[in-house]
Amino acid sequence: MARTRFAPDRGLTGRMLLTMFLLGLVYVVFIAVLIVVLRDAWPLAILIAGGFFLVQYFFSDRMALFAMRGREVSPQQAPELHGIIDRLCAMSDMSKPRVAIADSDVPNAFATGRNSKRAVVCVTTGILRRLDPQELEGVLAHEMSHVAHRDVAVMTIASFLGVLAGLLTRISLYSGLMRGGGRNQNVFVVAMVVTLVSVITYVISFLLIRALSRYRELSADRAGALLTGRPSALASALTKVSGDMARIPTRDLRAAEPFNAFFFAPALSKGVSISTLFSTHPPLQRRLDQLANISSQLGRMG
Repeated sequence: MARTRFAPDRGLTGRMLLTMFLLGLVYVVFIAVLIVVLRDAWPLAILIAGGFFLVQYFFSDRMALFAMRGREVSPQQAPELHGIIDRLCAMSDMSKPRVAIADSDVPNAFATGRNSKRAVVCVTTGILRRLDPQELEGVLAHEMSHVAHRDVAVMTIASFLGVLAGLLTRISLYSGLMRGGGRNQNVFVVAMVVTLVSVITYVISFLLIRALSRYRELSADRAGALLTGRPSALASALTKVSGDMARIPTRDLRAAEPFNAFFFAPALSKGVSISTLFSTHPPLQRRLDQLANISSQLGRMG
């Protein structure tokens, strides 16, 4: 974690290390199987996946802004937004990230960038219209906590194995279907084995990353609430944003759903229920309960 005044979270650090360790074990087994089964073909798949990883790692800030149609804004263009960011930077003793606004009615915010120097904090026009200054400050403190904890870099590294497994699944399926009837009848069997191993690897890495993602959201809520000293403002923002999601057209929510892992609150289509096991965010009530707990603790301290 970068040296800031955001509250340290040993639980988050421990979970990050545990997730990386477990993913590393899965990765070792995965590569061992590939070496035995594929022999000469596996380095190419890893090289391609590594290329995707490097692009995502070094250009995630630009990619996220482009995908969300976000634009960087100057202090003259968005004085109130910059004012809140400046105040949070002074409170947390961290360098100022770039500030952006995305023209979308979906009320949300996200932070991206592999480190504090490359960080971008982006809010949508929808959330700017709905939240008062204190609520917006709570949301931005949450997002800047992600920057301080280097969550984007960690999640990018953690997702590498899943990307590789997904890529190999496609390659092996294509290879098996195209060459299954050829002279070497073992090719189809090899392709099926690689596909099975890749699918299992993808599922395990997917579940581990989602579990880490849920905890990092709770950690960001906690750090943001402690920094501002107003957990009730963050709870109010969460309630407003989650409630207003139901009023957003389904088409817009579906367009935003791929970015759920980055968002302050998930953009869910109407009538859709996703199991907690597969969710990028903890249930709303769990987040509100944690903030109520923090509010109670701060009250006793006062």
